[in-house]
Amino acid sequence: MFYTDRRTVFEYTKKKSPSVEEDTFTQFGYACKQLGIEIKTSSVAQAKGRVERMFQTLQSRLVIEMRLAGISTIDQANEFLNHYVKKFNEKFALPIDNIKSVFEKQPDNEKINLTLAVLVGRKVDNGHCIKLDKKYFRTINSNGNPVHYYKGTHCLVIRAFNGELFGCINEQVYALEEIPLHQHSSKNFDFKKLSEKPKKKYIPPMNHPWRNSSFERFVESQKHTKKVS
Repeated sequence: MFYTDRRTVFEYTKKKSPSVEEDTFTQFGYACKQLGIEIKTSSVAQAKGRVERMFQTLQSRLVIEMRLAGISTIDQANEFLNHYVKKFNEKFALPIDNIKSVFEKQPDNEKINLTLAVLVGRKVDNGHCIKLDKKYFRTINSNGNPVHYYKGTHCLVIRAFNGELFGCINEQVYALEEIPLHQHSSKNFDFKKLSEKPKKKYIPPMNHPWRNSSFERFVESQKHTKKVS
C-alpha cells in the first residue's frame, strides 16, 4: 500500500477540461491496481505520525548540527549528510526484521514497460484510422498487415513506458502505425518497392491489463470521474 499525501499523481485534481490521459490519478492508480498496490491519501499529520515526527526532529535539529559543523555550501551539506544519516539512524531508527522480506518478485522489463503505460479511449473514424495527438494511426497485426474496423469501433490506445503505441479492440491487441501525410512511394512508379512483404510486428500477449472492460470499470469506479462526467 502507498500511504501518501495529496499530490496530483496520487489524488485527482479537477481541471476545466478533464481527460483520462491527463488524469494522473487514474493512470497511476490503474497501474498500481495491476500490481496489487493500494493507494491511500491523507493530508492529516496524525495519519503519518512517524514521518511527521521525523520532519519535526530534522527541522529543529539538522540546521543546528550543520551550523555546528561549519557547513556553508551545498557541497559541504551533501557530504555532511552522508555521515549524518548513519549517525541519525543509530540513535532514532526502530529495529526491523531484516530476515523477513515483504517484497514480491520484481517484474521483468517487459511487464514494467507494459504496466507503466498511459491508456486512453479512441474511436475508429471513416478511414479505419485512430486519431491521437493530431496524428492518424492504423492498426497492424503481428504479420505486419493492416486490420480495418467499422467507424465508431472503440479502441483502447496504449502508450507503453518506452513510447511504443498499441491499440486494443475487442480484447485483441494490435500495433499502431502512424499514417504519413504524404505517401513516400507511388503504386504507379515504384512497383518493386510497394511489393515488398510487410514486416512482422511484435504484439504483446493478452495476459496483461490492457482489456477495455477492465480499464473502463476502473475509470467508472473513480469518484472524481463520476463528478465531472
